[in-house]
Amino acid sequence: MADIFDVVADPTRRDILGVLLDRETTVPESGGEISVGEIVTALGVSQPTVSKHLKVLREAGLVFVREEGQHRYYRLDRGPLERLEDWLIPFVSTDAAADAAALAGVDAAGDEGLNDDQRAFASALGKAFADTAHQVTAVVVSKKRR
Repeated sequence: MADIFDVVADPTRRDILGVLLDRETTVPESGGEISVGEIVTALGVSQPTVSKHLKVLREAGLVFVREEGQHRYYRLDRGPLERLEDWLIPFVSTDAAADAAALAGVDAAGDEGLNDDQRAFASALGKAFADTAHQVTAVVVSKKRR
């Protein structure tokens, strides 16, 4: 887990991840892929700098790369970020203790709460909400950068 924190601690790498997310959400027909040159243009940073940071992101498993001749096309790999999000949620939830108890199926009085089907539905709903909140935040942050 420490490695991913080190990777996303760098503001340029976070900006690159933001560009990849923006491409994924605004140009879905691209499959989320974007060339190194387009990332350079979007960030106004030198190509060697972008390439150096993309290498770090690739080694951390945060991006996929597709080579076509001398060109490389990158896209976001959400897997590591989703695992990070799953780890972070209990720390940033407004009522982490109540959330944990609800997921465990125990109410505030210590009584059994939700059955397995209800718990699975609540978990899926919570994940969908968290994913949507993350996407909205990313779009808002992206718009503010422009």
